[in-house]
Amino acid sequence: MFATMASSNALISELGGRTDILDAHLPPVEKFDGEPLTESQWTTLMSIVDAFIPAIQAGDHLSKTHLTIPQAEYDATYSAISRMVDPRAPEGIAKTYLEERASDAPMLRPLMHRLVADYVRKAERDQMSLILTTLGTRAGSLLLTGSATPFHEQPVNYRHQTLVSWMNSYIPPLRAGAKLLGALSKSLWIKTSPAFPKLIGFPRIPIHGNVGQGYNFEFIQIPPGTKPEEIETDVVIVGSGCGAAVAAKNIAEAGHRVLVLEKMYHFGPEHLPMSEATGGVHLFENGGINFTDDGSLLVLTGAAWGGGGTINWSASLQPQEFVRREWSEKDGLPFFTSGDFQNSLDRVCERMGVTSDLDHNKTNQILLDGAKKLGYSAKVVPQNNGGTKHYCGYCTFGCGSCEKQGPAVSWLPDAHKAGAKFIEGISVDRVLFETVKGKKKATGVVASWLSRDRNGGVSGPVNERTTRKVIIRAKRVIVSGGSLQSPLLLLRSGLKNPQIGRNLHLHPVLIPGCIWDKANRPWEGGILTTVVNSLENLDGAGHGPKLEALTMMPSVFLPIIPWLSGTDFKKMSAEFGHTSAYISLVRDRDTGRIYPDPHDGKVRIDYTPSAHTRQLALEGLISLCKLMYIEGARRIFTNHQYVPDFIREDIPEGAADPGINDTKFQEWLALIRKKGVTTPDTTFGSAHQMGSCRMSSKPKAGVVDPKGRVWGTRGLYVMDASVFPSASGVNPMVTNMAITDHTSRILAKELTDELSTGVRAKL
Repeated sequence: MFATMASSNALISELGGRTDILDAHLPPVEKFDGEPLTESQWTTLMSIVDAFIPAIQAGDHLSKTHLTIPQAEYDATYSAISRMVDPRAPEGIAKTYLEERASDAPMLRPLMHRLVADYVRKAERDQMSLILTTLGTRAGSLLLTGSATPFHEQPVNYRHQTLVSWMNSYIPPLRAGAKLLGALSKSLWIKTSPAFPKLIGFPRIPIHGNVGQGYNFEFIQIPPGTKPEEIETDVVIVGSGCGAAVAAKNIAEAGHRVLVLEKMYHFGPEHLPMSEATGGVHLFENGGINFTDDGSLLVLTGAAWGGGGTINWSASLQPQEFVRREWSEKDGLPFFTSGDFQNSLDRVCERMGVTSDLDHNKTNQILLDGAKKLGYSAKVVPQNNGGTKHYCGYCTFGCGSCEKQGPAVSWLPDAHKAGAKFIEGISVDRVLFETVKGKKKATGVVASWLSRDRNGGVSGPVNERTTRKVIIRAKRVIVSGGSLQSPLLLLRSGLKNPQIGRNLHLHPVLIPGCIWDKANRPWEGGILTTVVNSLENLDGAGHGPKLEALTMMPSVFLPIIPWLSGTDFKKMSAEFGHTSAYISLVRDRDTGRIYPDPHDGKVRIDYTPSAHTRQLALEGLISLCKLMYIEGARRIFTNHQYVPDFIREDIPEGAADPGINDTKFQEWLALIRKKGVTTPDTTFGSAHQMGSCRMSSKPKAGVVDPKGRVWGTRGLYVMDASVFPSASGVNPMVTNMAITDHTSRILAKELTDELSTGVRAKL
C-alpha cells in the first residue's frame, strides 16, 4: 500500500531534505453514477487540457500535438525560461519543459477522472458532457469553434485560439466555463508535471526539519456482520477538527467516556506533507474544489484526521475588541467580552505553545518592511508551533515535523491519554432522537463505517473492506463537522429550524503577486507570519481587509494566474521560484447559506461576494500592490483576467526615485480601480467558513444557545466555527477552540453533576 518515494528524488537528497517520506495511495474512485464520461468525451477533454497546457515548438506548420510559434518568439521564450532554471536541474530541462504537454504526465488523467467522477456536481457534469459531445461532432464544433472539424482533430493552434476566444467571450457563461476548465487544467498539470519541479528546483518535501514523532493512535475496529454494530458512550463527537479535539480533551479529562468519529483516515508524520497530487484527496473537503453556486468563489476546507487544524497555516490570532464587542452588544452574548472568554483564549494558546518568536521568509518580511515605508500598521502573526520557529512552508499538506500543534499532535493525543476512543473512516448519517416532554432529546447517532484495506491503507477495493452500519448510543451528541457539514447533518436529522445553514460568513480573498529579480524560493519558511492590519476597520463598522501572505505551494497559487496563452502561462510558471503572493482578506458583512445538493446530498454553497465585500477587497489589493512596488518588485500582477501586469522600468541615472508616485504605476492602479472586482473575471478564494449554525441569545435568531446547545432539542450541541455569530475577522482556529473550551467545560460539569447527584441536570 505505502511505497517509499525517497530513491526517485535526487534533488531532495542534494538539498538535504527528508528522503524517507511515504506516499499515500489514493482510494478508489467512487463513481456515484457510473463512468462520468465516454471515451470519446475523454478524448475531447484531454484535447482541451493539452490546448491550455500545450507542448510548444518553433515553426510555421500546424500540428495536432504541438503549439507552433514563430522562431523568434520561441527563442525569446526559451531564453526567458532558461534564466529561471535551478542550478541543480538536469541538463536540457528548459527544452523538456517546453515540449511537455499536460497529458504527458501519467497521473493527470487519473486525477481528472477522480475529479469529474467524485467532486464535480451532477448538474455541472451533465453540462460538461453535453459540451464535450457537441465539440466531438462536425456541426457542434462549427457552432462553438467556427471550424467543422471535431475539436480533438483540430491542430493545437486552432484549439488554442478557440480557448483564447472563450476566455474573452462577451457571453458570461462561456467565459466562466472556459475559466473553470483552464483552472482545472493548470492545477492538475502543476500537480503532476514531471518537468516543472525539476525546472524550478522545487523539492517534493521541505529541506528544513526532519520527520517528527507522531502519536500512536488506536482506532476501534468493527468486525464483519450483517446487523448494525451498537456502541455505548457518554459523549459522541462527530468530527476531529479544532472544535471536536478541544471538546474531546476537556470532557475526557473530566472523567467521562468520549468517542470521536471521523469520516477520513489518520496519516502519521511519515506520510506528511503529502504530495500536491494526493493531498487534495486525503486532506481537503471535496478534493479542494468546492466552488460556490455561481462560481465566484473557491472554498477550501479541511477534511482530515485533525480537520482544518491539519492543513491550516499555524496562524493563532485572537479576535479583536470590535468583534468581541459586536458579539456581546449587538448579538446579546456577553460572554465574548468577559474574562472567561479571555481565559479560554489564553488556555488554548498556552496548550499549543503559541509564539511570536519567528523567522520570516522574504514574502512575509516584505509586509513588515513595506508597511514601515508606507506608514501602515503591521505585526507578527503568532504561530501554534509549540515554541519553535518552524521554518516550513508545506504545512497546508500536513506537518511532517509535528512542530505545528494541530489537533492530531496536541488535543487528540491528550484526549486519548484521558481515555477518549476514536473511530476513523466513519460517516455519520443522522442524529438519533427520542421525544421527552414534547422536545427532541438526542440519544446517539447512526453511521456507516468503512475499514482500511488488507494492507492497512485506503486504496484497496471497497468490496474487499469491511462495511458496517453503526449505532452509537450516547448521553450527549456534539456535532463538530465544520461550517459546511454541521448544518447538513442537522438537516439530515430532521431539524426544521430555518436558521440552519443560513448566516454563512466567509473571509473572501483576492490574490495579487509579484516577481523579484532574485530567486526567493517562496515555498521555504513559515507560510503566514506577518499581517498588515491598517485597513481592517475600513468601513468603521468592523469590516475591512487584512493583508497577509499566501501559502506558496505551486498548485495553490499558479492556477489563479489569469491564462492569456499556453506560452505565457509556462513562462509565468517558470518564474515561480522568484515569486511572492499575498491575500487581501476581508471580514465580510453580508452572508450566504449552506444547503444539500438535491441529487446526492453533498454540500452546496450559495454565496456571492457582495459589492461591499468587493470594494473592501479591492482596497486591500491596491495596498498590496503598493507594498510590492515599494519593495522593488519587477513585475506585479492581479488575478483579474483583464488587468495587464505592471512591469517596472528602471529609474534613469541621476533621476529622483518617485516611489509609489511613479506615474505609470499610478496609471496602472487607476486601471485596477476602473476595472473593479467583477466575476467571473476575478475569482475569490476563502479558507475560513463560519456562522452556518450561529450562536444566538434567542431561539429565532440562531441555531445554538450561549452554551452551544441546539435550540429546541436536549442533549445536542454544536462545537465548531459554525457557531460564530458573524465572521471573526482573523484566522478562526483560536476563536473556535476558545468557544469550544468554554462550552465543553460546561457540558462536562453537567455530566459530572448528574453522576454526583444521580439526577439529570436541567438542560
